[in-house]
Amino acid sequence: MKSNEIARARARAHAYLDKAGIVITPEEAANIEIADFGLDELEQTGLEVVVYVNTPRVCAKELVLFPRQTCPEHRHPPMGDLSGKEETFRCRWGIVYLYVPGEPAPTPACRPPKGREQHYHVWREIVLRPGEQYTLRPDTWHWFQAGDEGAVVSEFSTTSHDETDIFADPQIRRV
Repeated sequence: MKSNEIARARARAHAYLDKAGIVITPEEAANIEIADFGLDELEQTGLEVVVYVNTPRVCAKELVLFPRQTCPEHRHPPMGDLSGKEETFRCRWGIVYLYVPGEPAPTPACRPPKGREQHYHVWREIVLRPGEQYTLRPDTWHWFQAGDEGAVVSEFSTTSHDETDIFADPQIRRV
């Protein structure tokens, strides 16, 4: 992504955090991670991330999703003695649709990004509204998408090694 596109996405993500009533420092605002997963289609497949802490034991982040933006299907595999990342998503603003293994939703509220449908396999739908949360066990396939207004989600987890995530779409690169 070009630097001006990253700057615009950071400013937009900061505005969403403001809507959610989440205050971040100027340094955090300047370092919002813009993850386009190497696809260069941020509006469809992407995520904006503020990392508060990531130690060998715990991690806390804010995840910002623009309207209908999708974090693609992935899992957090075991690493050495670690069983993989366990994470809890708590919706702060907007609506987020989380998809996990299990009984598929008969009429899911979301669709994968156009042209990438073949890389989405889990369809049990968990709808999170502000104040609601869901905990994923380690090494669980999942993906999520914001509703029509976008969403802000707090993530609380064990240590995070995003670079080791396994994605269903082989074109995705997480750095």
